[in-house]
Formats: sequence, C-alpha cells, structure tokens
Amino acid sequence: MPILDRMVTSLPPAELLANSTPATSVPRTGLIGADGLKLSAGTFPAAIPLQPQTRLLYAHGFGQTRNAWQRTGSALAAKGYSGLAYDARGHGESQRNAPDQPYSGDQFADDLIIVAGECSPAPVLVGASMGGLFGLIAEARWPGLFSAMVLVDITPRWESAGMQRILGFMTAFPEGFDSLQHASDAIAAYLPHRRTRKSPEELRELLREGDDGRWRWHWDPRLVDELARDSEQHQDAIAEAARGIRCPILLISGGRSDLVSEQTVEEFRTLAPHARHVHLPQATHMVAGDDNDAFTATVLEYLADLRTTSATIESGFTEPAATESVPGASP
Repeated sequence: MPILDRMVTSLPPAELLANSTPATSVPRTGLIGADGLKLSAGTFPAAIPLQPQTRLLYAHGFGQTRNAWQRTGSALAAKGYSGLAYDARGHGESQRNAPDQPYSGDQFADDLIIVAGECSPAPVLVGASMGGLFGLIAEARWPGLFSAMVLVDITPRWESAGMQRILGFMTAFPEGFDSLQHASDAIAAYLPHRRTRKSPEELRELLREGDDGRWRWHWDPRLVDELARDSEQHQDAIAEAARGIRCPILLISGGRSDLVSEQTVEEFRTLAPHARHVHLPQATHMVAGDDNDAFTATVLEYLADLRTTSATIESGFTEPAATESVPGASP
C-alpha cells in the first residue's frame, strides 16, 4: 500500500483534545539502561485506560528532555493513552557516561530496547528526531519491540545544512549564559517564528546553574563531538534498518523543517512503503513545540486508526476498503 500523504492545515483541537490540560507535574520514576546507567523518566497515567490498553513510549530529540512531551503526553493520557517519557543518557536528569566511556549510538539504541522491553503490551513509540532514529535501529534489531511507531520530523537521511544549523546553535555558547533572560533571547533569535517565549520555569528545565553563576545546557557537551558530528556516516545503516521495519509507521514532518525535505521523505517512501506521512505546514523541525495542537491531534487520529485496524483484524473482517485504510503493515 502506498504512503498516505496528507497536509494538515487545520484540525479541531477543541474537540479532539477536550478535557486535556498541559501537564504541570508528571509523576517521576527511575529506569536502568544499558551498562547499568540510571535514566530519569516520567509517566502520564491514563485518566481512564482504554481496553485493550495502548501504551506510548516517548523518546525526545537531541538536546531535549522528556519534558518536551508534557503537553502531548498529558492530552493523550486524558484520552486513555498512558505514556512513559524518559531522559536519554547524557540529557536532563539521566546519568552521563563516565569520563572514560565515549557516547555511541549503540548505547542509546540499547537503552531504548531495555526501556521498551519493560512496557507491556508492546508500546507505540513516539520518537522525535534522535529518538525516532534510535527507534528505527531498535525495532530492526528486535522486531516486535514496538506495536507501531510515530517518527517526528526525521528520516533515515537528513539535510546536512539543517543538521549543521542545529549543532551551530547548540555549540554557540560554550561558556553558557549569564542569566535566564540571556538564554531566552538566544532561543528567540534561533526560533523567531515562535510567538511566545519559554517561561523562567521552563528554562530551568533546559539549563543548569553552575558554581560560577552561569547557566549551561542540561546535556553533556561531549555528546556533540562523540555522537552528533559524525552521525551522517551512519545514514546507510539507518536506511537499511528502516527497510526491514514491518510495524505500522507514521511520519509527521514540518513544512518549514530544514532537516527533513521532500527528497528525504521520498527516499523513506521506498524504504517503508507501508508508512503514513502527515505534513504540518507551519511547523519547523521542532514539530511538537511549534504546533502542538495539530501534532497531538494527528497522533490521536493515528492511534484511533490503529485501534480500529486491530479490531478489524481480530474480528476477521478483511474487506478491501478496510485494508486500504490500514496505516501500516502487520508485524
């Protein structure tokens, strides 16, 4: 079945997201990743869990934390979808690698495999950028690890210029910021399309105050050189991993993204012809942060389709029209 491409220009978030509120306090928990490293996580308990249950596992992008999913995780939990979000190693409140232990992609993929393996039933992965890439690798290594996948503005190959722009911003302030206002100004200059700035409380989640009084990003600066700078050399391997994925896949791309392009999406078509693609025209690479209502509504619609498809398969009803609406291939 060909990819079902669709451009979302408007969605009724008031209806789809009724009774949902942004999360202000997410219950915290601890996880153990590969090589015993401690990972910090937060849960989104479902208000009234759907039966059979559908669990979501949120994996954030490079330089983000699990808090990037608060609004979406809270909204979907209000609709019955429980979730778990964790800080990747070297990010947020999770442990950093020891000084003599370089970061590698295998570690991140292994962490994801371990965390997903603790979820029952097999979760739906919602992976942004880095989280989505390691999700592809994890599913290829362990088929059936995820019941479905949502890739957020990431494809096995990406635009080099976009990656360089991201890394340029992340390394632009090696000495940190002299105040939260300074950080707010820098972020606003990097994301000029954002209509609102992050509050001081939100910035405290992204920055850490040092003994010298300066504020620095929460992530380990070693990650840039040890994990990100040479990431392009792994694109062939990631593409090959994507080719073998059989679980349902939804790709949500930002119309203003400089990392994912029509060309990278077209290649992804050839690798995963069973996937669905939704295009959010007003979003940049930071899809969930740019247009959270549209993003969350898109995920909610996809989850509803998955449940409908699952019920159809279990009932033995295989009318051709129903098959055409399946958002992915059966595992």
